[in-house]
Amino acid sequence: MNTIRALLAPMLLAAMAGCSTVPEANAPPAELAIAQSWSGDYPVAELKLLPQGQQQSGAGYLGSATAFASVWAAFRPGEAVPTVNFSKQVVVFRRNVNFYNRTRIFRITLKDGVADVLAAETMSAIPITDKVAMALAVIPRAGVKAIQAGQVRIPVRTE
Repeated sequence: MNTIRALLAPMLLAAMAGCSTVPEANAPPAELAIAQSWSGDYPVAELKLLPQGQQQSGAGYLGSATAFASVWAAFRPGEAVPTVNFSKQVVVFRRNVNFYNRTRIFRITLKDGVADVLAAETMSAIPITDKVAMALAVIPRAGVKAIQAGQVRIPVRTE
């Protein structure tokens, strides 16, 4: 009997210790730090510079220096491209696809590897013609597996 207790006690302690590291199923989303952010106008004619599959999307990401430099040149012509460490960071974007509404990213949450880009917008009924209001933000890449874009999840690839 003492032998059984001697074996069960450490096993029980090990099991209890292991349980304390199991993540809570309904844990709230984590807030990601925004390293840099910008808001402004983006030419509709240059939406083709956004990554394939994200050109009509209200949210998405730029995962390489090449993609970011192309988009930046259209977003802020004549301004130097900001420094982003794409091995550790990604640039997310948010825009309204229905109306011209000034947009500013104010929070990005991460839950189960999915980043949700939250933005504040002005409310207007001004149609999108030659420009769209867009916001960009630099966030950590670690743990981000997808960007939530409405009902669609855009996978974040290692570039």
